[in-house]
Order: sequence, then C-alpha cells, then structure tokens
Amino acid sequence: MFKRNPRSYLRIIAEFFYPRGGWYRASQYVIHRIRRLPDPAHRISRGIAAGIFASFTPFFGLHFLTAAILSWIIRGNVLASLLATFVGNPLTFPLIAELSVNLGNAILGQSTNVHLPEIAAQFAAATSDFWMNMKAPFTDHVVDWSRLSAFFHRVFLPYLVGSIIPGIVAGAIGYAVSNPVIHAYQRRRIKKLKERYEKRLKAARDKAGEAREKP
Repeated sequence: MFKRNPRSYLRIIAEFFYPRGGWYRASQYVIHRIRRLPDPAHRISRGIAAGIFASFTPFFGLHFLTAAILSWIIRGNVLASLLATFVGNPLTFPLIAELSVNLGNAILGQSTNVHLPEIAAQFAAATSDFWMNMKAPFTDHVVDWSRLSAFFHRVFLPYLVGSIIPGIVAGAIGYAVSNPVIHAYQRRRIKKLKERYEKRLKAARDKAGEAREKP
C-alpha cells in the first residue's frame, strides 16, 4: 500500500553529518533509550563507559564491535555500549582525532604534530590502498603496502596509543555521571509503576465491593 522510497547515498551521507531532526533530538533519543534499558544501573553505566572509550579508538567502522566486546569483558550492558558510541560523531571526531594523534606522538617520543586535514587524508588514502591491494590479485594493480606502513606509523599507532588516556577519562566520567542518574530514574519509574498498580488494584477492589453490595 505505502511504499517507502529508498534514501539516496547523498541523503545517507547528509544525515550522517546532520541527523534528521538535528543533533539535539538524536541525543535525546539515545538518552531516552539508555534510561529505559532493563538492566541494573551499574551494568548500563559500564556499557556506557565501554561505548565512550570505543569511540576514542581509531577503529572506524568497528566501534560497535569494539564497544560490544569491551562491554562483555567488563560485564556491562552491550546495548548501552552500542548507544554510547554516539559520543563519537562528526562533531566530536575532529577533536578526538587530533587530540589522540598528537598525545600519542608525545607519549611515543615523537615531536611531530599532525593536524586534522592530514589525519583525514591519511585515513582516506589508507582505506583506498587497502581495497586496491585486496583487489590486486584480480587486476593489473601491483600490491604495495608502503603507504599503509607509513600511515600506521605516522597516524594509526599514535592515534591508538593517544586514545587510551582520554578514552579512559571520558569513559570514567560517563560512568560517574550516568550511574546515579539512571539509578534515580529507575527508582522513580518503579515507584510510579507501583503506584499505578496499587491504584488499579484499589479500583478493582472497590468495583468488586460495589458489585457485592448490589442486591
């Protein structure tokens, strides 16, 4: 009856950078879903911490998997970890990437400063080279891993090393903030459900009493 028109690639890309309804609405949806998860507050908060930490890693395209594995290891809520990867988005990735790469360079004793345009260009080139090398056995392209090796040492390794500290700090903050908030929300929700149940039970008893009093 009603056929949904498939989204164009341009629309998908546009909504990745600016979701339908805006970032505020998207963030409120994520918060709402997290609060209503059927799990103890501490497990949900562990999942949130895992998801936030995963968002700081350079494993683009694998943040969901990384978050799920970390959440499983620390016995957190896996769905909460997936939702918490929302922390990594087009608005925050530039800051996370440049901070992590340059912090990683400092930890590794490298004085090089790498800025966002080069980081983005290096990731794009590495992705292209990887797929070209994967297709090389079926084409005339010669396998060459030299640029990927340069990408690994200049961007990926510093990014990986540098993401650990801010990722842990951000994850710990996420846990510390979310745990009491979710716990309070769950207590309020249980109280409301209990009051609603008692109200319905009282109404049913009153109705039954009225029925017995009738001749």
